[in-house]
Amino acid sequence: MKRLMLGNQAFARGLYEAGCSVVSSYPGTPSTEVTEEAAKYDEIYCEWAPNEKVAMEVAFGACLAGKRSFCGMKHVGLNVAADPLFTCSYTGVNAGMIICVADDPGMHSSQNEQDSRHYAMAAKVPMLEPADSAEARDFVKKAYEISEEFDTPVIMKMCTRVAHSQSVVEEKERVLPEKKPYVKNIAKYVMMPGNAIRRHPFVEERTRKLIEFAETTDLNRVEMGDTKLGIITSSTSYQYVKEVFGDKACILKLGMIHPLPEKLILDFAAKVDKLVIVEELDPVIEEHCKVLGLTVTGKDVLPLEGEFSQNLIAEKLGVEVPASRKLEENLPGRPPVMCAGCPHRGLFFTLAKNKCTVLGDIGCYTLGAVAPLSAMEMTLCMGASISSIHGFNKALGEESEGKTVAVIGDSTFMHSGMTGLANIAYNQSNSTVIILDNSITGMTGHQQNPTTGYNIKGDPAGKIDLEALCKAMGFERVRVVDPYDLAQCDAVIKEELAVKAPSVIISRRPCALLKYVKHEKPLKVVCEKCVGCKSCMRLGCPAISIKNGKACIDTTLCVGCGVCKQLCKFDALQNN
Repeated sequence: MKRLMLGNQAFARGLYEAGCSVVSSYPGTPSTEVTEEAAKYDEIYCEWAPNEKVAMEVAFGACLAGKRSFCGMKHVGLNVAADPLFTCSYTGVNAGMIICVADDPGMHSSQNEQDSRHYAMAAKVPMLEPADSAEARDFVKKAYEISEEFDTPVIMKMCTRVAHSQSVVEEKERVLPEKKPYVKNIAKYVMMPGNAIRRHPFVEERTRKLIEFAETTDLNRVEMGDTKLGIITSSTSYQYVKEVFGDKACILKLGMIHPLPEKLILDFAAKVDKLVIVEELDPVIEEHCKVLGLTVTGKDVLPLEGEFSQNLIAEKLGVEVPASRKLEENLPGRPPVMCAGCPHRGLFFTLAKNKCTVLGDIGCYTLGAVAPLSAMEMTLCMGASISSIHGFNKALGEESEGKTVAVIGDSTFMHSGMTGLANIAYNQSNSTVIILDNSITGMTGHQQNPTTGYNIKGDPAGKIDLEALCKAMGFERVRVVDPYDLAQCDAVIKEELAVKAPSVIISRRPCALLKYVKHEKPLKVVCEKCVGCKSCMRLGCPAISIKNGKACIDTTLCVGCGVCKQLCKFDALQNN
């Protein structure tokens, strides 16, 4: 049966059809749906791990046991998982193991724009790069074959446009491969120096064999057209090139992006008059071609940063896009904002009011940095808020201790905040850490985490008690506040900043978008009492606006949280 599928959905279908047995991932846009869709197949064990390093180690353990496995993450998640990646390149695998990394050119939901192809090169593992949903499904099967034939984990690189666009996929039956028996092999799997030294030559020889494979595999294909122009490309850039040039150019589409072929590229280059490399972000293919002695056009005309499009490629390469294929880019602006009723809003308002220096973290609460709250001054990576406040306060001492806090979400805390908190407990800085517990992993679309008490399928699971955990880590001062209660937040924050001791504040209120959360009726504005002071606007709530000099509440957005009501000195905001 043929169906229209998102790239991530098709990827999951490939895992199912290829007989994958164990999936462990950490959610991260644009990779999240691969694991969510895989969890719909009862034949596959799926889980959310606390972080990407754990997920990769789980997948490695499963492949070691003889079952095909998978772990998924976004590009910055691969930074977290780099430690096991580089070493399981040396150990190799037993059954097949696939690592999905989803890049985010244009940084639609990411803090940087790194190019994950460098990880495949550095770790010396093969990387495949599908260009549409059908290839996402097909490449999964091919990746498992490569993994088992060449004794290596295989990275499959997605990107936002491939992950979240749709194309036709033909569904096929699941084929469960024969379980590979686990055999004790200390020389292969125990990576102490003496064994690792002997595994490195294996990795280099494997790369040479993979280059030979890349010369003839159907993952790479040549599409001949007008030989005046030859284009080497991959991934979503291939789609843009096809829309701009059609058959007016010869195209070498690379599906295996590492290691790259040599003879195939040289033969292709010999058939065309001009050679152009079209690739998003870094000049990986381009540099490879230059090493082969080829003269190419690439990053001298195409940008190093940002997402490509049909229009951009046509403009930079000096051609006209057919009207039927031209991309309309005049889209209205959509500034980011915390949702109406977001539990983080009241806490950030309180921090801003008290002129606190706020070191932040990765999550939807990062929006606390934008106007009008403008309450966050640093965001680096998952867990960095806690480690950074320790260093910040150790550097400045009393100058900063009484006015600086770190904020981190519940899922992010479980991901990589605990080690930073352990450092504060162990090395004793006078630091106040606020855990924003909204009972879910919010930014990536409401995935469960170890603090929620439910697993990926929504079934009851082990639940970590944040208060007990923080106390067990050595914190005597652990407070819980309701962020809808501004007076309580204000009092507790002032108290903890005044005390010369490490402390944790847990700001607990479920995400307003969770289905089980029952909201109050929308508030109403008593126009006779409203003086137009705009105090309510200081919250930045999208449900509140000013019309004709008076406050106005959008009842389709308002959840009746009452935070704005606490700011009105004239009692103009009231419950319905």
